[in-house]
Amino acid sequence: MTDKNRAITLTGGAGLVGQNLCAKLLERGYNNLTVFDKNQFNLAILQKMHPAIRCFEVDLAEPGVWQQKVKSASQVIMLQAQIGAKEYEPFQRNNILATENVLAAINPESCHLVHVSSSVINSVADDFYTRSKTEQENIVLDSGIEYCILRPTLMFGWFDRKHFGWLSRFMKKTPVFPIPGDGKYLRQPLFVGDFCDIIVSSMEKRISNKTYDITGREKLTYIDIIKTIKKTIKSRTILLPIPYRLFDILLRIYGIFDKSPPLPLRN
Repeated sequence: MTDKNRAITLTGGAGLVGQNLCAKLLERGYNNLTVFDKNQFNLAILQKMHPAIRCFEVDLAEPGVWQQKVKSASQVIMLQAQIGAKEYEPFQRNNILATENVLAAINPESCHLVHVSSSVINSVADDFYTRSKTEQENIVLDSGIEYCILRPTLMFGWFDRKHFGWLSRFMKKTPVFPIPGDGKYLRQPLFVGDFCDIIVSSMEKRISNKTYDITGREKLTYIDIIKTIKKTIKSRTILLPIPYRLFDILLRIYGIFDKSPPLPLRN
């Protein structure tokens, strides 16, 4: 029988996955949840929606008293991730140092870890995000802690502020929406609710020292995804295919004005 009173800690738990996962865990009767996150805005939303959850605004890259709370957890779900930034330092802090601090606090004799990695581990991409996520996963593998590693692909769902959510907001602001290439490359977007079910199952079955690649079932082209977003939000923007090189240049220009670009920039 699953112990619904066991202490569960979610690090970086106020983002897309954390918001949905907390709701899922509460629905399933888990009542001893602690969330650490440094995003004050997201954390306030989580606390307002679920007052029973213990929420703490914490920078996991800085060692602190929060580590004592992690030490008492029998289940840690590690979600913290830096996705976009112009320099490597935020990736180093949030994907590497934060992970080292969390793992250092875990009691390996009593705790099970679910680490949310990324499908970019399997890609040929070479950017700050891919490098740091690869190093992060290796740190988990070498930690000696009982783990289950999940590598999700691009996700969508409620509280999606960086993926499809960002695309839809950008589409509302611009009369022309650039499409790199012909847009016919395949994607398998993953519904965050389905991914949360997988996390809960991995936790309840205490899957030990396994790594899984997680994708959505349906294969869609990028252009079809963009057309669906356009139809859903009733946008009149023009979809304009452009060469990859030009798209890369435009993305870099956009990055000059945006402190936290939504996509990893090649360097």
